[in-house]
Amino acid sequence: MRYFKLSFLFVLVLLSCSKDKSNSKSDQNADLEQDIIREPEFDPLGNDAPYIYSQTYQGRNGYVTYYPGNIPIILSIPHGGDITPEEIPNRTYGITVTDSNTIELGISISNSFFSQYDIRPYVVINNLKRTKLDANRDRVDAAQGNIYAERAFDEFHFYIGVARDEIIQNFNTGLLFDIHGHGANPDGYVDPRTWLGYLLSADELDNSDEYLDQNLSINETSLYSLLYNSNESLSSVIRGQNSLGSIFERYGYEALPSDMSPSPEGMRYFSGGFNTYLYGADNNYNFNAIQLEFPYPGLRDTSSSRNAFSLAFVDIVQEYFLNYFNIDLFSL
Repeated sequence: MRYFKLSFLFVLVLLSCSKDKSNSKSDQNADLEQDIIREPEFDPLGNDAPYIYSQTYQGRNGYVTYYPGNIPIILSIPHGGDITPEEIPNRTYGITVTDSNTIELGISISNSFFSQYDIRPYVVINNLKRTKLDANRDRVDAAQGNIYAERAFDEFHFYIGVARDEIIQNFNTGLLFDIHGHGANPDGYVDPRTWLGYLLSADELDNSDEYLDQNLSINETSLYSLLYNSNESLSSVIRGQNSLGSIFERYGYEALPSDMSPSPEGMRYFSGGFNTYLYGADNNYNFNAIQLEFPYPGLRDTSSSRNAFSLAFVDIVQEYFLNYFNIDLFSL
């Protein structure tokens, strides 16, 4: 009898130990599952369509804003945002400087079109600070592996693509202005000119008109579509009397390149980035792009300077479209 009681107790102990081990393993598995980072499920791009003129559309968490327009112009603003969410770590490489007041400038331009002629360009804004997302780089450099930054990048370019497709459908062609801002040069000099980027480098622009026309292919520019469909030479479109820069100059705003400033001549100059290339050099689309690098003093610095320039810019763009696209924006 005594032997039976000892055996029974031994079995109970074994069962108890086994149960404890099983529970311990189950608890460990549960903890492990909680530690696994599950990728979020995003709504499909375009789930907020159809896109209606005069309405406003926001990407996830308001990281990207899209304003549909009704003329063949897109204003993209990749570096003016100030949102810094914790779910997106800071980028560890690349430029992170904000282009101050470029969002405000883009909105001012849109409002000037509307107040004067009851029309608006399409506007796409990256509201994330450049430390979190650089929407003027390829996806890898722009988001640096963070899934939330990648989603914002995809939304930014999805909205531009939607706008471009609608413009081509309605007008056959169009133009993207990628809005940026430049600061003081390394030596402290503040260039008062707006730099117009067509994907031609400073060294290329330092050559003569004959060199540009004879040695550079229109495929190398962000105005391929415009040049392909016109009888204009590359040099005349880039810095001739009817070029965008020369029109800037006639309205009292210095620009590079233009007939007054045909080349950088050793000065700092930005020729255009990822967005200018993506939307201006794709031969599959009848579309063009120009990077606009605006100075800060007298143009971006105050609301009055932004408003004054925006009113002038409306007329500058109208003249440019009449010259090269035979489109009267004010009659649309």
